[in-house]
Amino acid sequence: MTAGIDLGHQPQAQAIRSDEDVVRVRQLVRTVAVAVKLSLVDQTKVVTAASELARNTLVYGGGGTVEVTTVDNGRRQGVQIVFSDSGPGIPDLDLALTDGYTTGGGLGLGLSGARRLVDEFQIETSAETGTRVTVTKWSR
Repeated sequence: MTAGIDLGHQPQAQAIRSDEDVVRVRQLVRTVAVAVKLSLVDQTKVVTAASELARNTLVYGGGGTVEVTTVDNGRRQGVQIVFSDSGPGIPDLDLALTDGYTTGGGLGLGLSGARRLVDEFQIETSAETGTRVTVTKWSR
């Protein structure tokens, strides 16, 4: 147990409804990243990706939720983060995943930048169900 975080693979949920919630997401991800012993560089990468994705959830998805979970593949531990919203979806996912593409307002990383900062990246999006982004960062 570290700083009140249960490392028993129970997801830590956080609503994303305001800029303050984006800050809380960053703090939660950093706490879990430290607990699973990610290097300082990898902590920074996953927190940066989480910040961009949380901001996207707020700005483009109209708010949503994040769940942060520790994962273990038998060889190493990691952090898995799932962002979900019920927004309009991403109309052109290929374009949104293009390097350098941003509509402004975030860190300027866009989805492609967030994808580069993590080890695993999965996105599901539709106008009917909104967007769900799952990222994982593994310890080295």
